[in-house]
Amino acid sequence: MSERDRAPLPERAPFRPRNALSAVLLALACLLVPFATLASWAAHGLTDTGRYVRTMAPLAADPDVRRAVADALGDGVMREAGQELGTGPPPGTVGHFVHDAARSFTRTEAFRTGWDAANRAVHDAVLRALRDDGTRALAVTVDLAPIVTRVKHRLTADHVSFAHRIPVPDTRVPVLPADDVDRLRKGYHALDTAAFWLPLAAAVCAVAGTALAVCRRRAVTALGLGTALGGGLLVLAVAIGRRLTLADLPDTLDRPAAGAVYDALTATLSAVSWLLLAFGLTVALGSWLTGRYGPRLAARRRARASAAPAAAPAPEPTRARS
Repeated sequence: MSERDRAPLPERAPFRPRNALSAVLLALACLLVPFATLASWAAHGLTDTGRYVRTMAPLAADPDVRRAVADALGDGVMREAGQELGTGPPPGTVGHFVHDAARSFTRTEAFRTGWDAANRAVHDAVLRALRDDGTRALAVTVDLAPIVTRVKHRLTADHVSFAHRIPVPDTRVPVLPADDVDRLRKGYHALDTAAFWLPLAAAVCAVAGTALAVCRRRAVTALGLGTALGGGLLVLAVAIGRRLTLADLPDTLDRPAAGAVYDALTATLSAVSWLLLAFGLTVALGSWLTGRYGPRLAARRRARASAAPAAAPAPEPTRARS
């Protein structure tokens, strides 16, 4: 082997630590992308009351949710009426009217208004408990008496027996026990911090890793594939989380309604996950195509430019003979 062939080797050696550092930074950026997305979704999507209410608002028209709410309201009204009368549950005919009235109520504008108000009240109560570090952790409850009042008025307007005697107690529904509030409060503060630093760290690692790479095209390709992999893992995590969440629910809860709520809450996360998957694959494919066919196209353009005939020089003007 000639000295001319050995010359490039010493020039490539100093770049090995640089490539290793670039690979580590790119791998770290790809690893941080799904966690940064998850933290941002939880911190900004679930902790914003207005956004949460807008996310939950369409569920007021979901058949599974309306059926679950109507059954819960009908059972609660029947139980309260039986306790007030002291004769046990009212007759079956009355119970049929009560449940029909509750189902009819879930189709009205008043129910949609009450649904938004209840979700806002629940979200505000949970956020106050999570953000207030100066008080002892107490159980979070929400008073649903206004909804019971609307159902009572609807039953009275329909001339249902015993409807006017249905009491409207301080119906406080537990949302979070005290032990969960204390545990979630610590997680909330950690999540709030992670939502700021994880996306910033992922961006810094991606830019630094690409800048340090000797072949930046390959670095961009690797970064795109890693981003797509992170998006795919997030899609899989959302699907597995849905299955595990519904499997752990008690038998008293309506699983189709709970599934509808889970899908509504994770809709933004699912959309961003698919977007990361598509964006990463597009970037990787574009970078690969540029590296594979870019030099060939450039060589063809140079060949065409060199093969083009040179412009003929302009003829010199003839001089008249003397």
